[in-house]
Amino acid sequence: MLTSGIAPMASRTIAPWRQVMMLLALLPHLFLSAPAVVVARQWQCLWPGQAPDDAGCLSWRVMVEANNARGWRTVPAQCVGYVNGYMTRGQYQRDLAGVMEQASAYADEIAADADADGLDAWVFDIDDTCLSNLLYYEAKQFGAYDPSAFKAWASREACPGIRPVLGLFTTLLDKGFKVFLLSGRDEETLGSCTAANLEAEGFSGYERLIMRTPEYRGQSSSIFKSAIRRQLVDEGYRIRGNVGDQWSDLQGDSAGDRVFKIPNPMYFVP
Repeated sequence: MLTSGIAPMASRTIAPWRQVMMLLALLPHLFLSAPAVVVARQWQCLWPGQAPDDAGCLSWRVMVEANNARGWRTVPAQCVGYVNGYMTRGQYQRDLAGVMEQASAYADEIAADADADGLDAWVFDIDDTCLSNLLYYEAKQFGAYDPSAFKAWASREACPGIRPVLGLFTTLLDKGFKVFLLSGRDEETLGSCTAANLEAEGFSGYERLIMRTPEYRGQSSSIFKSAIRRQLVDEGYRIRGNVGDQWSDLQGDSAGDRVFKIPNPMYFVP
């Protein structure tokens, strides 16, 4: 009776050689599953959001930054979450840091050749170049530009300064460059509050703050800024660098020896 009781137990025992064969059979599945986990983790790092449309929205953002997408009034509805993620989850800051690194390296390169006459200059845009409007656009879901609402926002003097740009701004002043701040904001209604906001955020010591006067109302940003830059060149200034978040800041007459585009998928200014 004892031997017959042991026999079933022995039949359920897996021989060592059979265990080895089973492990060998499982190895391909273990190795095949590892890349899938890595890819999934990489996907989370690459895309700011988690929506199915993220890949298409990334392509749209690249077209915006390359100036291939023009004339759009609002962020596509399916990309609102993606743009919010891009701006707030770290990728925007990484991209911005890359632009500032390039600009700083260029400034170092040309500083030694700058003339002692004090006429080597840089031009900076203000909105979403020096001062951030992310909180305003995020609150309105990146909808169409509303002049009255934006005026109320800007009048609060609460736009946060963009720290990496302030770092470049300070570096340029330390190197002896003249820095002009050029904005499409209306001078009559937003001049004093813009100057105060800039001062509060550390942007001081610039050569001149230039804003839109009545004679330029109704003109596109590109035409207005081209005209102002021409005036600076006529005054004898050499525009060595130009920094802005819109292509309309960086194109046209007297754009400068080199331009630096700050990423901005929130809105388009012609």
